[in-house]
Amino acid sequence: MKVTVKHNERIANMTFASVYPHYVNKVEKKGRTKVELHQVIEWLTGYDELRLQDLINKKATFETFFLNAELNPNAHLIKGVICGYRIEEIDNSLTQQVRFLDKLVDELAKGRKMEKILRK
Repeated sequence: MKVTVKHNERIANMTFASVYPHYVNKVEKKGRTKVELHQVIEWLTGYDELRLQDLINKKATFETFFLNAELNPNAHLIKGVICGYRIEEIDNSLTQQVRFLDKLVDELAKGRKMEKILRK
């Protein structure tokens, strides 16, 4: 699938706060914890619990969320298909970063070991 400009704009303007409860629900339904979710988010973005809550409270868009993140140097190791898109082929860096996060949440929900999720 080809990522369109409209798709990229939609993702950039979506708030992290609107998606976060879905992440929590997804992982908890599969027996994982919010603490593990936060560990995954911190690994990818560098955001600790306080900063994450601040971004949620401020209803930061994904554009702002990733603009201020310190992306993990091993994020490029996140590969595969998410939402019909091959992550490594997405040419818009913001859309790719959001899909990195989606992929990590999926892996957590599927029961993958934390060492593998965090690309150690």
